[in-house]
Amino acid sequence: MSTQSIRTRFLGTETSFSVSGTWLSYWILLLRLTSGWWLLHAGLDKIWAWPFDASWFVGGAAQGTILAPFVTPFSDGILLSVVNVAVPLGQTAIGLGLILGVLTRTAAFFGAVLMLFFYFINGYGGGWAHGLVTAELLGIMVFGTIVALGAGGVLAVDNRLREMAPFENTRLRRLLG
Repeated sequence: MSTQSIRTRFLGTETSFSVSGTWLSYWILLLRLTSGWWLLHAGLDKIWAWPFDASWFVGGAAQGTILAPFVTPFSDGILLSVVNVAVPLGQTAIGLGLILGVLTRTAAFFGAVLMLFFYFINGYGGGWAHGLVTAELLGIMVFGTIVALGAGGVLAVDNRLREMAPFENTRLRRLLG
């Protein structure tokens, strides 16, 4: 059903192997559905409890972290308003993309980017009180796995999108799972 050939260079040595089998396909589906539900739930919680205010995160928690120069400019004014809308809508869109298998690689990529921000701001800003291995780091790994394996095969809209003209034999095809 699903066969992925993985070729890489690890510690100066060329390595390649194939991963195949029905169980792998369903395991990746499970990863896609659970991580999708994780972000869909997070986004919908923020929408249902509207108004969402990210100022505590981008203005407070981010202070003194390695991401502060990139994040703190969004701590007030119009940029904070953009973040207050973008975070819940982004989480919801990523979650739906993963659950439905629509632009799966793209959704997983942005899920990993979001988790990177959460990981470094929550960890560094909180003095790594929960240790280095946190839910955010595991999220980065799960989303990275989905991106790497292109997990939009089983029960995914990406299968239909591949057949459409804009995605046939173009670079846009890489956005799909």
